[in-house]
Amino acid sequence: MHKGLMKGEECEEQGPGPKPTAPQQPTEEEEALIEFYRSYRDLFQFFCNNTTIHGAIRLVCSQHNRMKTAFWAVLWLCTFGVMYWQFALLFEEYFSYPVSLNINLDSDKLVFPAVTVCTLNPYRYPQIKGELEELDRIAEQTLFDLYKYNASSTLMAQRRGRRDLGETLSHPLQRLWDPALPPAVRRARSAASSLRDNNPQVNWKDWKIGFKLCNQNKSDCFYQTYSSGVDAVREWYRFHYINILSRLLDNFTSLEESKLGNFIFNCRFNQASCNQANYSQFHHPIYGNCYTFNGENNSNLWMSSMPGIDNGLSLTLRTEQNDYIPLLSTVTGARVMVHGQDEPAFMDDGGFNLRPGVETSISMKKEALDRLGGNYGDCTNNGSDVPVTNLYLSKYTQQVCIRSCFQESMVKECGCAYIFYPRPKHVEYCDYRKHDSWGYCYYKLQDAFASDRLGCFTKCRKPCSVTSYQLSAGYSRWPSVKSQDWIFQMLSLQNNYTVKNKRNGVAKLNIYFEELKYKTSSESPSVTMVTLLSNLGSQWSLWFGSSVLSVVEMAELIFDLMVITFLMLLRRFRSRYWSPGRGGRGAQEVASTPASSLPSHFCPQPPSPTSTAPSPDTSLALTAPPPAYATLGPCPAPSSLAGASSSAFVPGEP
Repeated sequence: MHKGLMKGEECEEQGPGPKPTAPQQPTEEEEALIEFYRSYRDLFQFFCNNTTIHGAIRLVCSQHNRMKTAFWAVLWLCTFGVMYWQFALLFEEYFSYPVSLNINLDSDKLVFPAVTVCTLNPYRYPQIKGELEELDRIAEQTLFDLYKYNASSTLMAQRRGRRDLGETLSHPLQRLWDPALPPAVRRARSAASSLRDNNPQVNWKDWKIGFKLCNQNKSDCFYQTYSSGVDAVREWYRFHYINILSRLLDNFTSLEESKLGNFIFNCRFNQASCNQANYSQFHHPIYGNCYTFNGENNSNLWMSSMPGIDNGLSLTLRTEQNDYIPLLSTVTGARVMVHGQDEPAFMDDGGFNLRPGVETSISMKKEALDRLGGNYGDCTNNGSDVPVTNLYLSKYTQQVCIRSCFQESMVKECGCAYIFYPRPKHVEYCDYRKHDSWGYCYYKLQDAFASDRLGCFTKCRKPCSVTSYQLSAGYSRWPSVKSQDWIFQMLSLQNNYTVKNKRNGVAKLNIYFEELKYKTSSESPSVTMVTLLSNLGSQWSLWFGSSVLSVVEMAELIFDLMVITFLMLLRRFRSRYWSPGRGGRGAQEVASTPASSLPSHFCPQPPSPTSTAPSPDTSLALTAPPPAYATLGPCPAPSSLAGASSSAFVPGEP
């Protein structure tokens, strides 16, 4: 028995007399597993009658009233447009990655921060004392030549001329005339100025003070000038002092002859005396000897369990400047900075000065900030993703990165390292005896750094986690008039040192927590994925009163539209491919196609009864019927094949 065709592939045929009847519609039992609609109209009508989206059924139930249908169609489309406009705003807000700032107040025992105190003036080290004395002598001579200032009769007796000064020290300080000033005005002011004693020979508006700097081959030079004579002298002295200090920087371990007792008379924390294990020392080129209390080298960090001035750090400092350098620092006192244990002390950025003869009380409040990185903010967790090498070997901070970036540029452009910042390995500090043009390179680089042409401020991102201390200061006269005698006597006996200047020779510092409560500010995403989906659902419900299943219905509608479009294009392609108008070549192609590869609904047309039988030499020419757009079901069989069909595919016949 031959196997029958599958369901939907049968080709039924009537007898020779009656006309073939139309194919029967499939019953519920004969319906296929997947069905698609015959037209867009049927699909749209079914969707509007059965969807859970509000308002869609009005497009169908009012089809006999075209005005209502048009009104509801316009309203439905406008509602869709407004809803998707709101969707676009929600997505735009989500992908802008906004953040919310959450503030929490906590209270607990707090780790006392590190406190760094500097003498505010570098000390005259014995190893460089001779060179510093020579620099002082030249500086005094320069002041006399420029300002007719007589420091002492001894220096006047040893005064040298300008020619000797130029030979002794490079980059001499010079008076520079303003080229924009007319000569007649300059001469008149000079004559008037010469009538007054102890004054310069020119008016301050007529000149500037500076020193000349040139590149390696002397092809380009400029003057580093200042309108203030004090600033010019200090910067010129500082420039030469750096060169002297850089020659002995490797021997700083042997230069630490200024011990803690010579600077700090008394140290107490939480009513207990400090010891040598509680502090560490380092040297700053400008601020001199510095001492860090409760730093990272401290084995047992100080903890504050109670607020108040009696539960903090108390220091009594010596502020006399008998052996210090007057031209390098014009202030007296001490410099203090409060910072974290794992952060370096940048005294010129975050420090403050103590006034002699005054008790300074600093109250602290701790604050912490946690930023979001990634798409929510431009910050870094530990600096590993920042293209700058950390030369401080400490915790990443923005100031650490900026200074390391400048030092890298200094080494790259000038061939030496700046003494104020740590140097890379195998790199020397700048000294004009070895690098005669480093001053020219440094000041040029400093100008590029200030205008961010080096890109350091762009490269160095903010840290994601920051701990800071908000400081409040209070001042009072110390010691009082009634108590100063016995206090100075006790300090002299205790430290085996006589306080000469008395009130100008001492200062007192108290640092403590104002309260143990601390504020933590943390960023969190304002719009999360959950918030976005909730907002989208709210908008969908507002405009259409539907749910997630309604979205699935919309997706199903779009899928059905795509399938119907595909099937219609496929039918058009097949109608062109099987068209009889293609001629003999098309017939031969169809005839040579195996029967198994023909479409399931394809049925060959038999010859009519009146036609002659084909000869054996003539090949059977097959033609394809026009496509049936009304159905995807089986096609009816021609009547002339009824006998053969019935004889070959009778159901139940063995």
